[in-house]
Amino acid sequence: MQKIPLMLAAADMVLARDVFRGDSAAGMPVCGKGTVLTDSLIARLEHLDIQSISVEGHPVWEEGDRSIEDAIKELDYRFSKVIDDPLTAKLYETYKAFLTKSMGGTE
Repeated sequence: MQKIPLMLAAADMVLARDVFRGDSAAGMPVCGKGTVLTDSLIARLEHLDIQSISVEGHPVWEEGDRSIEDAIKELDYRFSKVIDDPLTAKLYETYKAFLTKSMGGTE
């Protein structure tokens, strides 16, 4: 999941969280999690003055963002001394799968 400014949104991105008017969960709901964005929906959100949205994966790469490969490499380094422990290895696999999914990769 990635939170992006609405101006970087594009058609076919999928919302990872509900969108509320006023960017607050206390506001009025505008559209729900799982909604596929269209150009007209993006224009409607702009008209409602929505500033940012959360989308599935990691579709927008900005300067300074880590790649999936870099994130996995760092994870490997952090777990390198304890990976032989079965419980720690399970934790490593779980976290690696989460990182991969949240950054838009496939396993």
